[in-house]
Amino acid sequence: MQKSPVQCQFVAALDSIVGKWKPIILYHLLQGNPLRFNELRRLIPDITQRMLTLHLRELEEEELVQRVIYPQIPPKVEYSITEYGMSLSPILETLHQWGKAHVERKQLKKENNEQTETD
Repeated sequence: MQKSPVQCQFVAALDSIVGKWKPIILYHLLQGNPLRFNELRRLIPDITQRMLTLHLRELEEEELVQRVIYPQIPPKVEYSITEYGMSLSPILETLHQWGKAHVERKQLKKENNEQTETD
C-alpha cells in the first residue's frame, strides 16, 4: 500500500524532531545563546551522554542545530540553533504550552477523582 503525500509530509517532519529529547534540546537552544554540551546536560538532567550526543548529531544532520568547534586547548564545542531550526519556534512553543495545559488538566482530573473518592 502506498503512502499518501500528506502522510509522507508528516513522517518527514516527525522524523526530524520527534524523540523523547529532541524537542527539549531544540527548545533550550531556541532560548538564544549557544550552549556547550555539559550546559545542555545540566539543563536536561535525565538525558544520558550517549542520547544527547546521538540527538545532537541527528539534529545537526537535519540542519536544525549547528556545532562549532573552537581550536583551543581544551577543545570548546558549542551548539546553537540554525536559522532553519528557528522556523520550529512557533511549533515548539505551541507544543510546550499545550503540554503545560495537559499536565494541569491531568492534575486537576486526579484531584477531582481523589476528592470524589473521599466524599
